[in-house]
Amino acid sequence: MATINDIAEKLGISKSTVSKGLNNATDISDEMRRQILETAVELGYVNKRMQKREKKICVLVENMEYDTPNQFGHDIVLGFKQMAEPKGWAVDVIPISIDMQKLNPYSVFMLQQGYQASFILGLSLLDPWMQELRTAKFPTVLYDNYIKDNPYIASVGCDNQEGFDLAVRHLVKLGHKKIGLISGPLDSYILKARYHAYFNALEKYGLEISEDYIGLGYYVSESTRKYIPKLLEQGVTAILFSHDVRAISAIAEFDDRDIRIPDDISIVGFDDLPMTAYTTPPLTTVRQDRIALGQCGFYALSCLLNHVTIGSILLRGPLIIRGSTGPAPRQE
Repeated sequence: MATINDIAEKLGISKSTVSKGLNNATDISDEMRRQILETAVELGYVNKRMQKREKKICVLVENMEYDTPNQFGHDIVLGFKQMAEPKGWAVDVIPISIDMQKLNPYSVFMLQQGYQASFILGLSLLDPWMQELRTAKFPTVLYDNYIKDNPYIASVGCDNQEGFDLAVRHLVKLGHKKIGLISGPLDSYILKARYHAYFNALEKYGLEISEDYIGLGYYVSESTRKYIPKLLEQGVTAILFSHDVRAISAIAEFDDRDIRIPDDISIVGFDDLPMTAYTTPPLTTVRQDRIALGQCGFYALSCLLNHVTIGSILLRGPLIIRGSTGPAPRQE
């Protein structure tokens, strides 16, 4: 295990300067502090708080709301805390951003703050930390992301393929043959996974596959307005949505166009947000048990902290059938 003396020797500075850098003293430059922290990470230094086994972990959240019960991330964080805090862990929940990641390399941030491990929600594939996590040595669990070939990293999520299979099977039983997809852009692991799950499900049930049945867009309302008429022109009678938020936006758009759900079009969401039971009509959707996902996040992190390497934990996502799906309309 590296010591303060090892860091001082490598940088050619005094041990007192190293100590100042590790303890966020204000009388050294930001550049010197950065060099000290990066060298500490490189050498595998463990600070005194970690040596004393202070039980301190964090949940890092980006691109996800979590403050109130109706927001997607709330129950994930709650489930994680329900498992961690009774076991004596102090859990900090910290919002992060791309700018923050650029200023603070992941391992430097973890070392500086004294965290032993983290559970990360919402990273994009293009985020700086996604690249750093390939070689990070802090136990880390990712929700809906995946890093190959690093025994310090695990992931938890929902079985997207099974979820899409269930949705498509349900629609096929109702007589639908042309099924579309409206999704966000493919800049995240989860959206890519659901995109491929859609194609696999159509192939599994022998349905026509066409890029014309797909709409990808960043802004929810704009992409809904843009792609719904295009899919309807293609004769699509049912649409899968990558997230409930997009499906809920579509309900309003169809209502504005006097298109009846499910008489004229069937729609299926993904997540089972609390509000989906109260839309008009109530939304058929694939349920993610967010409490259980948070609990599994802590379980996976516990394994890593105890030197048990795992890859992915996927929870089953049942299809919750409500009023937004019905028999395919007759083609005239």
